[in-house]
Amino acid sequence: MRVSQLLTKTLRQAPAEADTISHQLLVRAGMVHQVVSGVYSYLPLGWRVLRNLEQIIRNELDKAGGQELMMPVLQPFELWERTGRHRSFGQSLFSLTDRRGRKLCLGPTHEEIVTELVRHQVRSYRDLPLLLYQIQTKFRDEPRPRGGLLRVREFPMMDLYSFDTDEAGLDISYQKIRQAYINIFDRCSLPTMEVEADSGAIGGKDSHEFMVITESGEDMIIHCHYCKYAANMEKAQSIKAGGEHEPLQPVEEIATPNKKSIEEVADFLRVPRSSTLKAVLYLADGNLVFVIIRGDLEVNETKLKNALKCSDLQLASEDRMRQAGLVAGSASPIGLSDIKTVADDSIKLGTNFVAGANKPDYHLRHVNYPRDFQVDMMLDIAVAQSGQGCPKCGKALASTRGIEAGHIFKLGTVFSEELGAFFLDQKGETKPIIMGCYGIGVGRLMAAAIEQNHDGKGIVWPVPLAPYLVYLCALGTDNADVVIATEKLYADLKGKGFEVLFDDRQESPGVKFNDADLLGIPIRLVVSPRTLKSQSAELKWRHKEQSELLPLEGIGGRIQTLLVA
Repeated sequence: MRVSQLLTKTLRQAPAEADTISHQLLVRAGMVHQVVSGVYSYLPLGWRVLRNLEQIIRNELDKAGGQELMMPVLQPFELWERTGRHRSFGQSLFSLTDRRGRKLCLGPTHEEIVTELVRHQVRSYRDLPLLLYQIQTKFRDEPRPRGGLLRVREFPMMDLYSFDTDEAGLDISYQKIRQAYINIFDRCSLPTMEVEADSGAIGGKDSHEFMVITESGEDMIIHCHYCKYAANMEKAQSIKAGGEHEPLQPVEEIATPNKKSIEEVADFLRVPRSSTLKAVLYLADGNLVFVIIRGDLEVNETKLKNALKCSDLQLASEDRMRQAGLVAGSASPIGLSDIKTVADDSIKLGTNFVAGANKPDYHLRHVNYPRDFQVDMMLDIAVAQSGQGCPKCGKALASTRGIEAGHIFKLGTVFSEELGAFFLDQKGETKPIIMGCYGIGVGRLMAAAIEQNHDGKGIVWPVPLAPYLVYLCALGTDNADVVIATEKLYADLKGKGFEVLFDDRQESPGVKFNDADLLGIPIRLVVSPRTLKSQSAELKWRHKEQSELLPLEGIGGRIQTLLVA
């Protein structure tokens, strides 16, 4: 491809709204174009990268025994109602009504469709196991699209589904695809960290994410350097530091004028935050829930939502609190009635806490559980923090940021039972098919690759992902010898199967070199009057500072040798 004919215009400056490195460089390199918020066109260079990623994914899934198919974007809404996931996805689910009045949705994922498909195709244990996958466009109405391709409303995704007769079979399928993922990310030259994860709206039990580690990542990872425990913040557990354990004292009311937050109350009373109890009020599917947690910790809303088994969880307004007889900034667990109360287990790690008095400008000293109040549920609902103890080995935890590149789930029978996907086992008994679900966001993977592979000049594509292998650059296009030599080299390299982007523009060397660096193509070949004096071309790897001269004769073979090396 000649640059003069390419549908791409590079930019010297990134748009103001581009808030991540990958977003900035994808736009500057002319690889994507934003249509509306969270919706992008992939321009030819970006599309070539996407196709390279898809081919690597296909190769590894086919080797693992996967069968590729294609399922529809439009899905019957009643399937989502049968599984109840129309509630868990909530407003993220794009829905519409056709001309016949039938309600449909744009698929954010395909568990319902693939389960319905397998229900019609599988009769016996002899038809199993199955590994079915597709690379398909998905839709999610994200409330806050951000980061370019990292969080969008329309996106290409690989989703694979496994179908087995028993848990042992599911374990085998799970490990097969887990290894395929490891192979995929290795081939993409993307180091990843495998972490425990929450299943979210997908459902199921065991779940792991593959995280590309980068400071621009939207996910926080809690991990242990010693035993290699790692989990997404939504799932992470920790050993919480114990508080003071003293003889229980009588409850005492104390004035705290204009002090509402934990920080204000703790500073005013000169006690550590770990000696306070924090009250947080939520609405879970519209019902008020009183949450109590030690003051030095934060509520993990994913853990809380899972514990409550609710579809919608949001903070309660002050008006709703007042209606329930609670005082914002001084809500108390003491004397509660007719309100569901959930406590983090940290309230047992100390005594004589400071808590709200449910009275403006007053708090209570020496509040203790279970002497002074009761709860309906007690479990770990706290955000794990760096420095706390590892739940496996007890050593100090660390934290880092990452981008989710892939996610795998053990679904079990939740979908097969709801949608009637059964099989006859060897005894002739009817059993539900046991399922797994495995996804890779292909556009997100492309962005993650840039987040890990860039410098101050632009993108530095790993060879397997690059839109072209060689950026061929002619300097001095007014020189007939340069033009003839470069055209011949272009034809020779294409004839040997190399993918070449030929910069044939009448531009200065600075413009061409800047564009070459911005686009991140692995090899830059330059033909100029200087190099022709020795019948050579200058070769420079994108990730190296030094260049070298290679003879024009046999240059294709030399490049192949360098690639192997």
